[in-house]
Order: sequence, then C-alpha cells, then structure tokens
Amino acid sequence: MLLTGFPRVSLAHLPTRLEILPRLSEHLGGPEIWVKRDDCTGLATGGNKTRKLEFSMGEALERGADTVITVGAVQSNHVRQTAAAACKLGLKCEVLLEHRVTNPTELYRSSGNVLLDRIFGANLREYDAGTDFDAEMENIAREISAAGGSPYIIPGGASNPVGALGYVGCGEELLQQCDEQDVRFDHIVTATGSAGTHAGLAVGLRGSGSDLPVLGIGVRAPKDVQEERVYKLAVEVADLVDKPGCVARDDIVADCNYIGAGYGLPTESMNEAVLMLARTEGLLFDPVYSGKALAGMIDYVREGRFTKDEKIVFLHTGGAAGLFAYADILDL
Repeated sequence: MLLTGFPRVSLAHLPTRLEILPRLSEHLGGPEIWVKRDDCTGLATGGNKTRKLEFSMGEALERGADTVITVGAVQSNHVRQTAAAACKLGLKCEVLLEHRVTNPTELYRSSGNVLLDRIFGANLREYDAGTDFDAEMENIAREISAAGGSPYIIPGGASNPVGALGYVGCGEELLQQCDEQDVRFDHIVTATGSAGTHAGLAVGLRGSGSDLPVLGIGVRAPKDVQEERVYKLAVEVADLVDKPGCVARDDIVADCNYIGAGYGLPTESMNEAVLMLARTEGLLFDPVYSGKALAGMIDYVREGRFTKDEKIVFLHTGGAAGLFAYADILDL
C-alpha cells in the first residue's frame, strides 16, 4: 500500500462502486462503459474532494488546527465538502469564494453548493476573479492566529501533494476492484481541473505497476498549462509516497477542447451529456466538471477514438448539487 503512515481521518464511504452502464453503452453502440462512483463518497452529497479531505483534515488535526481555510469558485464542490468535513470534525471553516463566472444568475449566487455552504455554517468571504488567493489565505491565517486560533490552509480543490493522496488510494482501489470483478479497462476518463484527482490517480496506478491510460478532460485551462500542472503535482506526489519517477510526462494527457466559453459556463455538449446519462442510467452529473468530462468521453466514442471492443471506465467526481444553481440556464 502506498499510503501507509500518512495522517488520515475517515470521511468517505469506501470503496465506491464500480458498475457497468449497459444502457449508455447500448445507446452509443459500444464500447462497454463503466463508472467509478466517486459521486457516492457520502459526505454532503458526495464527490471526489472527500477522498482528498481525509488526508488534508488528517494533517490539520495532527497539527492541532481549530480552523480550516480554503478557496473555490462560488459553486465549488470542494468548498461544500470542506465545510461539511469541518462540521463533522468540530472545526471552524473560513471560505474565500471567487466570483469566477461572469454575469451569474441569482440562482447561481444563492442556490446549489453555496446554499449548502451556508447550511454548514462556513464563514463565506467573497472576492473578485483573479485575486491573489494564496496571499489572502495567509492574511486570514495570520488574523486567526492573532486571535488565538490555530489555522490550517487547504488550497483550492485540496490539490496539493497531501490532498492528492486521496486519489493515489483511488487508483489502488480501482485496481483491486478490477481483480475482484475480473474486468480489464483500456482507458479511464475523468475531469481535470485543479489537478489533484488526475495527478493522484496517475501516481496510484503507475505506482502500483498499472499502465492503464488516464485521459483528463479539462474544464478550465489550456492543454499545455493543464498537463504541466498535473505532471508537476504528480511528481511531487510520487516523491511523497516514495515512488519517485513512476509517472512519466507522457502519462499525463489532457484534452481541453470541451471547456466551451469558459469555466463554469454551460455548453451544448455538456447539456446533452447530462440529459443522456440521466435518461439512460438515472445518473446525475454536474454542469462544470463531470458533465463536460462526460461530453468529452461521448465525443471520443462517436469519433471512434474509443473502439467498440474496448472497455472504458469513467471516474464520476460528483457535483450534482451544482445542477440546482444552473436550473434556469440548462436546456431542458
């Protein structure tokens, strides 16, 4: 096991299910498509950040923190799960919300994830896009320390080497499930944004001796920027788990052609993908991350880039709470 010895708290319902999507596979005419249900991690409607927070919060508690500080867009899935984890562990939660989406609707500003942030009692501070959030989080940490508190900073998406350990574990878990269920995949597809899920997964697979290709569908940055971000983090994570050099630069692949007009802005292909999965498999995907990644996977199937005789697994990162914030924008 690659994760022995790291501070960790139990937050997620693990292992998450690995299940076939027969109606979607038939609808698209092959290949055989499966889903890894990280939307079902259990904390505050679930999602991929819960795995990461097991390690981030574990380190926070080990260091004696009484307050966690984090950052995300207004409809951040990470912020929602961090706020819930803080409640579960008896910690205070300071949140920096970035107004990353231009001309947001009232639903976007008040519903979905941000509503849940308020229900969990997080202290929300709002900032313009492009703010130096590293500096702002340090300022808040000093403010808390000066008042006698003990702060711990969690970066956006918990996407640092500690948080990414959650997806090292996911890679190991997936390989074990493949053995148990006697299935071998040709590709794994997931959303790639703040990089921690993609980087951790690559290390978990390569560090366990698997050559399963990982395709990240980008949701924010251009391809070259995203791939370098993921690779840099993967190198750091590999060093942390004592598997230096296990991930090569060529292992990190991101397709950033499905972002559309920008982060958090709906696209026609995302809208189609979300409705397709809801109406063929009864599964919910979010408009920002999993929906756009799903649109990319569907396009790869239609273009024949995934062939009919292959098996594909889609890592579902959750985020369906965000659908409520987009209810007046989605084409239903």
